Amino acid sequence: MRGLESGADDFLTKPVDEIALIARVRSLVRLKFSIDELRSRAAHSAEAGTAAAEALKLDPSERGRLLLVDEQRNSRERIAGALSPYHHVILAEEPGEALVAAREETIDLMIVSLGSRGFDGLRLCRQARSHARTRNLPILLIADPDDRPKVLRGLELGANDYLTRPIDRNELLARVRTNIRQKLYADRLRQSVQQSIEMALYDSLTGLNNRRSLERRLPAMIETARARSAALTMMVLDIDHFKRVNDTYGHDVGDRVLKGFGGQLQETVRSGDLICRLRGEEFVVVMPGADAAEAARIAEGARRTTESREFLVDGAGGSVSITVSIGLAEWRDNWNYAELYRRADRALYRSKSAGRNRVTQDAA
Repeated sequence: MRGLESGADDFLTKPVDEIALIARVRSLVRLKFSIDELRSRAAHSAEAGTAAAEALKLDPSERGRLLLVDEQRNSRERIAGALSPYHHVILAEEPGEALVAAREETIDLMIVSLGSRGFDGLRLCRQARSHARTRNLPILLIADPDDRPKVLRGLELGANDYLTRPIDRNELLARVRTNIRQKLYADRLRQSVQQSIEMALYDSLTGLNNRRSLERRLPAMIETARARSAALTMMVLDIDHFKRVNDTYGHDVGDRVLKGFGGQLQETVRSGDLICRLRGEEFVVVMPGADAAEAARIAEGARRTTESREFLVDGAGGSVSITVSIGLAEWRDNWNYAELYRRADRALYRSKSAGRNRVTQDAA
């Protein structure tokens, strides 16, 4: 117990059983491969500046949620009694009930008795591993001393660990704690990777797609338009004189205006359009299936809505009014995504040069 508290990942009791040795080593190696891959992704994202390092230390007193599957009442009560002071234990008597609980609730470890006569514990392990919701759920087998063939088969099916009866209370607590700790650590690494992906592709202020997301998705959207001989138009929007908003009211108010404008844009354009905040006060909307005429109608609607709206700003004397300049370019078959953006940006520049608060189409 002191060794586990000091950082050891697992333990064996002497005399060392060959199956136990193979099981522990296999489980640890499998876990290390998984965690190394997750660490690599998380570290790469952090180095790229897309995610801050996340603390992954676990609280030693953290309670796990355990699912105990055992048809024998006396066995269930003894195991649950030993675990309940330290963890939340959910009891199940048969596999159907257990699978429903594992898929609908948050479970950190499933403990399965192989000695049940009413159901096949190995089949339950197989079913758990075949479902996306329970694929990574740790499984601890409880076996009788003469169940070695079942234990070996269970380990081959993906069970993480096992105990043989009679169960030593301290070993039970140690096995449960080790498996929960490893599972929670892997879960938090996955969450860190997912957050890194979201931070890499979405603007943190507005929640819209960012420039990286645009560069990743636009080429595929163009290829789809080419394959279907369909229209595709890009709209580039820039809030007029936005520097005045920041200078007059402060950057906090400017951020609220940007967020409000982003939300308004989502309400104005079509649901299937790709909306991105490119930089500062510049936004891009890619409209698959929209030709120049339809895009102009949508853009004019966005311009009028912005002109007529007052953005409510706390502590800024009530509200802030803004206008927006817009440039449009309809994709042509010999253009790549860089040329499409260049044309739309050039049209935006003409809107600004002509007095702002207007929509201009690319004159190809």
